[in-house]
Amino acid sequence: MPSKVSIIVPVYKVEKYLHRCVDSLITQTYGDIEIILVNDGSPDECGKIIEEYKIRDHRVKAVHKENGGLSDARNEGMHYATGDYIYYVDSDDWVPEDSIKILVHALEFYKADIVQAAFYYSYDDYLLYDNRYFMKNHSPIILDNEELMSELVKNEVVKNFAWGKLYRRQVLEGLLFKKGVLFEDVFWAHLVMQRVHTYVIIHEPLYYYQQRNDSIVSTFSSRNLDLLTGLIERHEFIKRNYPGLIDESYRHILKVCFSYYLIILRNWKINKTGNDTSNIEQFIKKHYKYLKKAVKKDKYLMYQLKFFRIHPLFMIIYLGLAKVLRKIRLLPEQNHLQRIEKAKG
Repeated sequence: MPSKVSIIVPVYKVEKYLHRCVDSLITQTYGDIEIILVNDGSPDECGKIIEEYKIRDHRVKAVHKENGGLSDARNEGMHYATGDYIYYVDSDDWVPEDSIKILVHALEFYKADIVQAAFYYSYDDYLLYDNRYFMKNHSPIILDNEELMSELVKNEVVKNFAWGKLYRRQVLEGLLFKKGVLFEDVFWAHLVMQRVHTYVIIHEPLYYYQQRNDSIVSTFSSRNLDLLTGLIERHEFIKRNYPGLIDESYRHILKVCFSYYLIILRNWKINKTGNDTSNIEQFIKKHYKYLKKAVKKDKYLMYQLKFFRIHPLFMIIYLGLAKVLRKIRLLPEQNHLQRIEKAKG
C-alpha cells in the first residue's frame, strides 16, 4: 500500500497566486496525498477559495484560524496531517506534477529520513537554477548526520528552507516552528536535522520559488534581524552538539552580518536610531577573536573583517575596489546562477 503524503500549505494574502499553487498540487501524479490549506486569517478571498477547493476535491482540507503568522499556520497544519510523510509548500509557490512521486520514490529507495530536491527561483520573465555545485543530471547525494549538519551550517548545498523537502513524519514529531519571528526555518531546521540518519539530495528542480518584485533593500526592517538571532541561537546549539562546526557557523554568521550591515546603510530610514548597525558592530567586536580564527582560510572575508574592525567605511571601500577589479578581470568573477528565459505567452 503506498505511503500517504500530507502537504501543508499556509495561506495568507495570496489571492494572486493561490490557484496556481493548489492546482499544481491536486494534479500530482502521486495519488495518495492530502492537501491541508491553512487560512491564517487572510483578509482577502483566500478563505473562500480554499473552501471551493475542499468541495471540488475530497483530498483537500480547509482549515481556518486567526492570524498568527507562517509558523503558527504550519504548526496548525500538522494537527490535521495524517500522512506518513510531510511536505511543506508556500502558497505563492508551485510544483511540477511529478514532484511528489519523484520525492517519495527517492525517500523509499534510499531509506532516507528527508529528501531535498533542487528548485527554481521564479521571476516574472525568467528562472534561476543554482548550478554552482551540481548539474541537473548528476547522481543523488547521500549525507549522514555529520555531513548534513556541516552542509546545513554552510547553507549552500543544504538550505534552511522547510519547503521543497519530503520528511518522514517521525523526524518532525514534537518540533514546532517558533512563532512571532521572521526566518522561522532557521530556528527549526537544525533541530530536525539532528534527528536525521540519511539525507538525500536530488538535483532535478521540483519546486518553483516565487520571487516578488520588491527588493530586500526597500522592504528591509529591523525584523529582518531575526535571521541573525536565529543563527546565533543555532550557534549555541552547534557549540553544544557539533563543536567541529563552530568555525563554519561563525563564518556564516559573519557573512550575514556584513550583508545586512550594507543593506541597512543603503536604507538609512529604517535605522534612524543607529541601533541595528550598532548591534551588528557590537556582536563583531565581542566575538572578533573567534571570527578572525574562523575566516583565516578565506582571504576575502578575512580582509572584510580586518577593515571593518578599523572602521566599517574601510570595508565598504575594500568591497567597492574588489568589484572594480572583477569588472576589469584582475580578480576572478563570482559564480552566478544559471538563467533560463520563460517562454513568451
